[in-house]
Amino acid sequence: MERTFLLPGEHLEHLSSRVSVAVGNGYAFSTDTVLLAWYSLPKRGERCADLGTGCGFIPLFWCARSAPSAVWAVEVQPEACDMARRSVRENGLEGTVRVAECDVRGLSAAGCVPRGLDVVACNPPYTAAGAGVPSAARRDRIARHETLCAFFDFAAAAAGLLRWGGRFCCCLRPERLCGTVTDLRRAGLEPKRLRLVQQRKDAAPFLLLLQASRGGKPGLRVEPVLLLEDDAGGVSEEMLRVYGDYKEGRA
Repeated sequence: MERTFLLPGEHLEHLSSRVSVAVGNGYAFSTDTVLLAWYSLPKRGERCADLGTGCGFIPLFWCARSAPSAVWAVEVQPEACDMARRSVRENGLEGTVRVAECDVRGLSAAGCVPRGLDVVACNPPYTAAGAGVPSAARRDRIARHETLCAFFDFAAAAAGLLRWGGRFCCCLRPERLCGTVTDLRRAGLEPKRLRLVQQRKDAAPFLLLLQASRGGKPGLRVEPVLLLEDDAGGVSEEMLRVYGDYKEGRA
């Protein structure tokens, strides 16, 4: 991939030898994002959306690891949309990934994303409205605090986009689990899979990965805890599989 498309302050993260993503200037991704992209990985030929895509990491990770037929990357911040579009174009994925500059609260009215999708993912703001100290930068407030959209807004948008039986995947802090389940059910999404993430065996979980189904029957499967570190303090075998090619930037 040529580097001429990068703006000052940006650099490339190689997800494989075929796919890279531009990051920088306040738009990047974290281990949480990688985990959600892996947890929500679509099957070949599925149609998907990522709500609040930021720099576009999740759609590009999906394309590096699977073969979705179409992906809509939804983002409200123009600068992030521009960055994601440039990454999509430089990877030659314009026929698969469409970046939609749109507020999730107006997705249905705007027609930015079609209905009947198989998978919708969302890494929402972790800090509930009125809680915590707001970030100084506006882009950080939007990404980290529920200043524009609450979790229910994302859940309702996902429910409107998914086909019957379609999957909604999200990640949040464990302390928000009860409210998350309530919001999902209010939106018409039934929690089906839950996995907690810990840094090491003796640490409390710091993240939850949750999958809900549109129109699903009650019944939640709690899966084994995912550990980031092994007993020696290195990267666990499962996390090495999660990182896959991204860890080395090769196919």
